[in-house]
Amino acid sequence: MEKREVLIISNYYPPESGAAANRIQTLALSLRDHGFDTQVVCPLPNYPTGEVFKEFKGKFRSKNQEGSITVNRLLLWPSKSENKFVRLLSMLSFAFSLSIFLLFTKTPKRVIIQYSPVFVGFAGVFWCWILGKRIILNISDLWPLAGLEMGLLNKGTYYSLLEKMEAFCYQKSDLILGQSEEILEHVNKKIAGKELFLYRNYPTFEPPPLSTSDTTRVPIKIVYAGLVGVAQGLSKIFSIINIPKNVEFHIYGDGPDMSSLENLKKKQITFHGSVTREVLHRELQNYDIAFVPLITRIYGSVPSKIFEYSRLGLPLLYMGGGEGGDVVLNNKLGWVIEVGNYKQLEKFIEQLDIKAFEGMSKSQIQQRAIKGFDFEHQFDELTKQL
Repeated sequence: MEKREVLIISNYYPPESGAAANRIQTLALSLRDHGFDTQVVCPLPNYPTGEVFKEFKGKFRSKNQEGSITVNRLLLWPSKSENKFVRLLSMLSFAFSLSIFLLFTKTPKRVIIQYSPVFVGFAGVFWCWILGKRIILNISDLWPLAGLEMGLLNKGTYYSLLEKMEAFCYQKSDLILGQSEEILEHVNKKIAGKELFLYRNYPTFEPPPLSTSDTTRVPIKIVYAGLVGVAQGLSKIFSIINIPKNVEFHIYGDGPDMSSLENLKKKQITFHGSVTREVLHRELQNYDIAFVPLITRIYGSVPSKIFEYSRLGLPLLYMGGGEGGDVVLNNKLGWVIEVGNYKQLEKFIEQLDIKAFEGMSKSQIQQRAIKGFDFEHQFDELTKQL
């Protein structure tokens, strides 16, 4: 009987924070629990600070057993610069370290590669293809298309190169996992006939017990937690909308947009900084609504916050468009604002009162999320494909 081994290649992994790191750790732990000898290769932890974490500074490589998972951390040149060239060099540095690792280290025949970033995904797919491994590509967003839609990339020679690298990754993969139906549709248009699997970013944590008689009080507290980045556009949103006196916004996290957001100095916005996921889950119980914004419709994007925060019992205020909005509406998880429609958002907040929560209590939201987003069933189906 073949020994079930798997290697996961990812640009993010705990102790880094954020949805990407949590998602990959959940995948690794679940593979372990289903009998796979699981290994991970990732950069030395540096996200979101842009600096290698203190306990890893000065190391060229780290190899540890973490919960029966072998984690290999490789050298990179970290950066959180907004300069595109600097960010590119940072990605290339890990792609180079990854290439050396794959060429000179014995690794399993089965490899799951997180895509994007494009250069890291391409390096992983290229060398695993050369080495004759079974390649499972896990696509969480559609680069370079997402970069084009967010205004971070323009069509031209560089964009065409990224598209060719993207197509190569799809072509050489044996199985492609996509977090949304839109992603799978995009892949099928690029490379028809590939084996595809819808792999939503469902969380696995134990849902906290909630009272069936939970009530909302004034002021109504809305929370945003996560990367404070360009795509979320919080500084732009709050520079445009007015916040009524009966509503408070609370921000957890950090990122390149934080300084612009703090400079607004609006009284109804409170900043709490970055906290661990465990602490965040406790803190979120104090809020009434989770705000999930994207300032531009990003094809293929279904933020994992939808699944995580609804499992905690938080009604969602979603402003991102596309399939994510459909998930919120179809599962009755909250309210959807048209992407980029700041007047609609402002009007919703101005009219927000306790009556708006009828049918949207925390216990009702949590029950719908538990029923609609079953990670174990999804994962059992995935293991049959691996």
